[in-house]
Amino acid sequence: MKTFIRNISTIAILSGVLLASCKKEFLNTKPLNQASAELTWADPNLSEAFVTELYNGLHDAGLNQENMDCITDNALYNFGKQNIMEGNISPDNLGWVNNTYEWNEMYARIRSANLALEQLAKSKLDKTLVDRLTGEAHFMRAYFYNQMLRYYGGVPLVKATYALNTPDFTIARNTYAECVDFIVSELDAASTLLQGKDLGKGRATSDAALALKARVLMYAASDLHDPVKLKTISTLSGYAHPEYLGYTTSDHDARWKKAQDAALVILAKSGTYGYALNLSAPATAADGFTNYQNSYLSRNGGEKEILFARYFSNSKDEWGAWYGRNNCTNGYHGWTSSEPTQNMVDDYEMMDGSKFDWNNAAQKADPYTNRDPRFYASVLYDGAPWKPRTPDGAGIDPYNEIQMGTYQTGSSGSPVAYFGLDTRNGPIENWNGTRTGYAIRKFMDPNPAIVDQNTRSEVPSPLIRYTEIVFNYVEACIELGQETEARNWLNKIRFRSGMPAITDAGAALKERYRNERNVEMMFEEQRFYDARRWMIAPTTLGNKVRIMKITATLKAGKSVSVYRHSTDNYNYTYTVQELDPGVENRTWKDRVYFMPISRDEINKNNKLVQNPGY
Repeated sequence: MKTFIRNISTIAILSGVLLASCKKEFLNTKPLNQASAELTWADPNLSEAFVTELYNGLHDAGLNQENMDCITDNALYNFGKQNIMEGNISPDNLGWVNNTYEWNEMYARIRSANLALEQLAKSKLDKTLVDRLTGEAHFMRAYFYNQMLRYYGGVPLVKATYALNTPDFTIARNTYAECVDFIVSELDAASTLLQGKDLGKGRATSDAALALKARVLMYAASDLHDPVKLKTISTLSGYAHPEYLGYTTSDHDARWKKAQDAALVILAKSGTYGYALNLSAPATAADGFTNYQNSYLSRNGGEKEILFARYFSNSKDEWGAWYGRNNCTNGYHGWTSSEPTQNMVDDYEMMDGSKFDWNNAAQKADPYTNRDPRFYASVLYDGAPWKPRTPDGAGIDPYNEIQMGTYQTGSSGSPVAYFGLDTRNGPIENWNGTRTGYAIRKFMDPNPAIVDQNTRSEVPSPLIRYTEIVFNYVEACIELGQETEARNWLNKIRFRSGMPAITDAGAALKERYRNERNVEMMFEEQRFYDARRWMIAPTTLGNKVRIMKITATLKAGKSVSVYRHSTDNYNYTYTVQELDPGVENRTWKDRVYFMPISRDEINKNNKLVQNPGY
């Protein structure tokens, strides 16, 4: 009996030990869906994966359904008015904020970059890998801070991660100058660490860092951040903290010289970058069209334009890969989301370099003929040739031409009204047709085999391209009075697109440059900032949206059964009018030069000072 009891006691004790052991192991179970910090930074693949995740902060880059040009005079968003364009934004109503500028999103990415830099600084992994990952983390941190700087002005520079025992999580805004200096120093560090590193597509490089530095310094030299120019805007002039908006001392030439020198570093790499910029005379119109299309598709030599880009793959379901479906016309089952305005279309010159003029009777009667080749490569307009229609549209339009108007079929004596396939009254879909009379073609894959509504695209979104740096250099030359050099480089861009040389000087040269930059870089996230930093927003972004209405009536004695664009059969009338204010009633308020910081952020951080006018 004693032996039995003793055995039970032994079993009980062992069971208790085993249960305690099991309980301890159960509580110490490691999660199966994530790696620990210790494991991440001890493993080269996991360390690289952590840094690679930083690039997700780019989101869809410029190929979002709603392009940044929709909050400029260049474009309109089809599905809802933009509060920013009506001046209705406030700390409590930010309106639409692209997620690559949103305060919380950017600081979350900055925190990840800070964490990577702290861990890599003590890493025992291979030095070559550590240097590369450190360089990429510096670049991405600089990129995210620059996104915030050009959107809000000076922001708090958080350079290290917070811990649970950090005594104070609040932090004041840094000055604009401090932010510029920090971003530049980050990019210099990134460029050094990434020098000679062989990186794949879409990753930061040494040259990308230098190119972003050129952009940062050009913005910093611009009028909006000059203390004298800033004071000319009443809403901004009385702001108690001008150091958050720009410099407090004026040094125009020195800052533009820095911007020019930074751009020259990239221009000196013309053997590595740049596409068809070595022409001594304008390309033909056909070649100009092809050159421009290659440059934005990054194909057939156009890939040399890319310094930094967001790439997409058909194998991965990402929103930017659906750019074709999101923005092609409803007659192709697209959504026509981001639409060029008539304001933008009017900026395209005639082939001889003269301005398009609605007071010119011949041009008014035929506005889509003999224009800058970039117009045809950028915009889908009435009568433009495009891809084969889907089966439900092929019988209605066997000619594969964009139909943006109201036409007649039947006979001239007994006409029947016909609404074009790509209008809001179209016979295929009528909820997503164009409001402006145009749709975007730029960044659309022209391959007829790609059916946009059910095929993902692999066209990359250029975040920094060589031509932008050329423009930056040209602008610096103009500001420094070096007009011959400015014209020389500006004409390289024009020759590539088939446009003649310019000979303008003074204020006319500056205006010509600004128009050229806008036309060339349409839908590349430039106009939103250019109009502000040049301080021309009241006369550009504040303009009402102009749209196109097209009617075509059969000429006497003509009859057709299936509509096709034809000046032999039809008389066309092109009428420019303002967009219905119920859709969007644009106006300009000077406070929109800088975006509001959300009320939630102000409430969480009592050291934050709001931007002026809010």
